[in-house]
Amino acid sequence: MITKDISIEELVRIIPGSVTYLMENGIKCLACGEPIWGTLESAAREKGFSDSEIYKFVDDLNSIKLVN
Repeated sequence: MITKDISIEELVRIIPGSVTYLMENGIKCLACGEPIWGTLESAAREKGFSDSEIYKFVDDLNSIKLVN
């Protein structure tokens, strides 16, 4: 299960499609081809996303994981 505390590195490993999803939603998750450091929550907060928006990302990413 994906949570807001998952590291970006782990998220990308578990759900490679999360890179596209995050980039489309304005969250940088790669630098020089490598996942950035930090958690999903910290990356989203850096871009100004609220708690409710972060929980929507978590829900969406868990849905993506179920499809894969």
